[in-house]
Amino acid sequence: MTHTHGKYADFENLRERAVELRRAGRSLRQIRDELKVYNNDILNRLVKGEPPPAWTRRPRAKDDLRARARELRLQGWTYDRIEIELGCSKSSVSLRVRDLPKPERKRSRAEAAAIARRGWEAKQRVRDEERRRTKEDARRAVGDLTPRELFLVGVGLYWAEGTKDKPYDRRESVTFVNSDPDMIKVFLAWLDLMGVERERLRFSVMIHENADVAGAERYWADLVRADRRAFNKTTLKRHNPKTIRKNVGESYRGCLCVKVLKGADLYRRIEGSWYGIVLGADSTT
Repeated sequence: MTHTHGKYADFENLRERAVELRRAGRSLRQIRDELKVYNNDILNRLVKGEPPPAWTRRPRAKDDLRARARELRLQGWTYDRIEIELGCSKSSVSLRVRDLPKPERKRSRAEAAAIARRGWEAKQRVRDEERRRTKEDARRAVGDLTPRELFLVGVGLYWAEGTKDKPYDRRESVTFVNSDPDMIKVFLAWLDLMGVERERLRFSVMIHENADVAGAERYWADLVRADRRAFNKTTLKRHNPKTIRKNVGESYRGCLCVKVLKGADLYRRIEGSWYGIVLGADSTT
């Protein structure tokens, strides 16, 4: 066989030298560098039929992996531990060791459950601390509110939770209802900013009839620092025996309704300000 490509034209002489080097224990890389044959196809043809030296043979990684997986399984390791140790998937571990007997349980189910529970609780503590830290960082980032910031917050708060005028039901009045005491505090601070005298405010509690009505009334009166005479009659929600209530316990105090007397002008300012916020948001996009 002859090769007609330049320096490889004397193929048979090259092959003889390549075979000689191969039998002397040289690797393909060494033969390539010595003969200056950088074409992989020709290089492989030069040593065709000659087995590689033993020292160049790579170990069969999969066989070694299988042997190690079986060794660990026989030592009582779980699939999860073997997976982490060998860096392969659990399905690969299963294929290699599933014919072996299952290791005897070293702990009772109760002990294993207790260990798992402690691990879960430790993770929960870490997550709870992350939540607390994130919330605290966010709280600190807000800092003190300027009057303008409080004004905008209050307008958005009312438009989300307050009663609104409808074309089919004209009611230009300011009535805010919420169960969150912090929301009530912010709304009252906003009313103070807007110059609404506390004498113009009327409150009423709205609560389930099976709850601690008297306790809720005292709670809301203390929160808003208002005399009981500023409170209208409490609205009781009738209990439906077919439903299971979730709003139970000491923390359930119903909702507080805050109504501003002679509030038509304030309502118009709220509505106009809200649409101003909408237009301002549109202009940023």
